[in-house]
Amino acid sequence: MYELAKKALDIAEKAGAEEAEIYYISNHSTSVNFKKDALESAKDRFSEGIGVRAIVNGAVGFASTNSAKDLENTIKIAVAEARVRENDPDWVALPSNGKYPTVAGIFDKRIEAMKLEECIGYAMELVEGTKEVPGTLPTSGSFTRGKSRQLILNTNGVEIEEESTAVSGFVDVITVNGETSTAYDFDVSRSLGIDFRALGKHASELALSSGNGITIEAQKTNVVFHPFAFSDILEAAFAPSLDADNVQKGRSGLIGKLGEELAAPELSIYDDGLVEAGIETSASDDEGVPSQRTTVLEKGVLNSYLYDSYTAGKEGTKSTGNAARGSYTSPPAVGLRNFIIDYPQTDLIADTDSGVFVNTVIGAHTANSISGDFSVEARNAFTIKDGALDKPIKSLMISGNAFDLLKNITGAGTDVRKVGGFISPSIRVSDMSVIG
Repeated sequence: MYELAKKALDIAEKAGAEEAEIYYISNHSTSVNFKKDALESAKDRFSEGIGVRAIVNGAVGFASTNSAKDLENTIKIAVAEARVRENDPDWVALPSNGKYPTVAGIFDKRIEAMKLEECIGYAMELVEGTKEVPGTLPTSGSFTRGKSRQLILNTNGVEIEEESTAVSGFVDVITVNGETSTAYDFDVSRSLGIDFRALGKHASELALSSGNGITIEAQKTNVVFHPFAFSDILEAAFAPSLDADNVQKGRSGLIGKLGEELAAPELSIYDDGLVEAGIETSASDDEGVPSQRTTVLEKGVLNSYLYDSYTAGKEGTKSTGNAARGSYTSPPAVGLRNFIIDYPQTDLIADTDSGVFVNTVIGAHTANSISGDFSVEARNAFTIKDGALDKPIKSLMISGNAFDLLKNITGAGTDVRKVGGFISPSIRVSDMSVIG
């Protein structure tokens, strides 16, 4: 593929492109799904594709294909599109070749070599784990393993190729005796290190302990958010305001806030593409800029927005290595890498006299990404009394504002989880509005 990509750059320049980029990605994945305690499907998939960016007179054209045989025609389409588009005065250049860091823990040969039978075995471990807790039944779940290869070349000297692997497990559980309650658990890893049986067992234990919930009165109280819940809220209500494209287009609640104290002074947040075994770790971002660690918040003070090459060029600054692509069918845009929440850790529940503990939330995607306002339904919530989880809560709504939430953080647990690209412990926030 490397030789074909090099040839493609020559074709693009001969077709009239002043700059060109070839982005290639291939994915080999195996997914096993089950319903209740029976296997539903097992599928092995392979996909690959190429995205082409061509620049002519400051205008950017893009085209993609899933066939190497069609690459030459795809390049010509990208160049033709650039020719008919208006010049973009904010365009500076594609990235230039840089020194790429060495990253660790993103490829596991055991995952690459896995057979379908092994994948089915891990899926069944999820099921068997749920059966260790009487009175529960898995409703659905899945095991997935994947291997990907990515290659980026451009006419400014960028040449970066990388392979990575990942596995994940998910299980949803329901109780079968008395009042119905549900719960789920999920984990993802770059290596084959997940205890899938324990994952299933924990989901069942959580479902069982969530039954026969009480109703609580509307109040303002401490809320301890499990990493699942906290990450969902932050991703929807806060992270979009860090996107330099949103800042430049007036769609961010953080415009003009650099250097201001926005959060609890003990809180720091980092966007880090170099974390060992991170889900979003790689030597470069998705347009070939070397990965780095960016301090977003430092001791409560906003330190940086997140940039790809285009948004950085508009401000005359450097990319933070945050170009991301949903697939080869789209050009890059600003995205998160490994988003790390850093706060002094304690035995959080034991240090909380009273409040509410929330495992997961529903509805975070409806948050206002500009104002930061959100309203979510809590799942598997419990009251906290005298430093311990007390009673399950039948129904609970939580509303607030992400920027206020960051100011009112008063504690963090030791239970750090990788929730996709988010790396966070449980977080305690004071003075939250809850409605039973």
